[in-house]
Amino acid sequence: MKFGIDRLIEDRALRVPLAGKRLALLAHPASVTRDLTHSLDALAACGELRLSAAFGPQHGLRGDKQYNMIESADFTDPVHHIPVFSLYGTVRRPTAAMMDSFDVLLVDLQDLGCRIYTFITTLRYVLEAAAAARKAVWVLDRPNPAGRPVEGLTLRPGWESFVGAGALPMRHGLTMGEVARWFVATLRLDVDCQVVTMEGWAPAAAPGYGWPLNERAWVNPSPNAPNLSMARCYAGSVLLEGTNLSEGRGTTRPLEVLGAPDLDVPALLEEMHALAPEWLAGCRLRPCWFEPTFNKHQGQLCAGLQVHVEDAAYYRHEAFRPWRLFALAFKALRRLRPEYPLWADFPYEYETGRLAIDVINGSELLRAWVDDPAAGPADLEALARRDESAWDAARRALFLY
Repeated sequence: MKFGIDRLIEDRALRVPLAGKRLALLAHPASVTRDLTHSLDALAACGELRLSAAFGPQHGLRGDKQYNMIESADFTDPVHHIPVFSLYGTVRRPTAAMMDSFDVLLVDLQDLGCRIYTFITTLRYVLEAAAAARKAVWVLDRPNPAGRPVEGLTLRPGWESFVGAGALPMRHGLTMGEVARWFVATLRLDVDCQVVTMEGWAPAAAPGYGWPLNERAWVNPSPNAPNLSMARCYAGSVLLEGTNLSEGRGTTRPLEVLGAPDLDVPALLEEMHALAPEWLAGCRLRPCWFEPTFNKHQGQLCAGLQVHVEDAAYYRHEAFRPWRLFALAFKALRRLRPEYPLWADFPYEYETGRLAIDVINGSELLRAWVDDPAAGPADLEALARRDESAWDAARRALFLY
């Protein structure tokens, strides 16, 4: 199959409208062509294209920043001698001076298909800025590695943030190009936004179910996104960032595990199975031990669980529901140990005055369900199913594949 960047590089006809225009590229380390050439270098090698600037999202154009709220600075690219502006530094929205540096912005970002992954928020911000400055945006489309399934509560009004760009469910099932179309429509943006589509994307096809497994190399779009397994788990495992449980940062399997030094894993698993065994479908849970080298519980031995979704013998794409799985782990822990300090209280992506778990989930609803002794799985199921059904029906008009 071909990604948007591959088609643009290979098909001169697609590049004709860009002739004579000043081009900027919004990219990160996973912005590569089929042969793993970075998109900035590949575009520069097209002699008729004029690159005038580049932009980096969270973690930077080079992907050098390890964790949230670690900012990147502007710099001059040493090879192409163009300014590289950070959209995760002193600003997260492009300034007027930044917008003056180009005529067309090419967006080539590998997403994970989850609402809180900040690249879609950056996409919204550049679309809004382009509409105001009368600049064009071309999205060079890439696969959603989590595929088409939809899961999770929709972000509620008033809960917009850098990890909540709009009223999407946690797992939205769209590509970046399709998300761009949604922003343009829902925000009523008067902007020249075009999508250079992929060829041959088959999100329902095994074994990748969204990612072209065995066809394309995986390059980390952010430092803690090392593989397809993480991408599949992320819409649930990211909830751990709002808790005092480790999500595996500081290990080699970040965002595929949960754990803490004082966790009784056999009891937790037993309670999860008793509460909602159907929410454990599509994957294999393995008790494990790990010692984070940084972040939560650094240097402490943690008892935990690893979510395995890489083996075709037990991974079932449509049945696997990571948001429910991790919500169930929280509920089981709360039932076993009502006093457990589950929810972390710290600024999360520049949001203060709200618990991180609520910012991540886009409302207080999940936390309220976990903390309510009278609420059971059926209650959360009813809430989520309503949101998921509504989104699934609405998003189909956006599909490009």
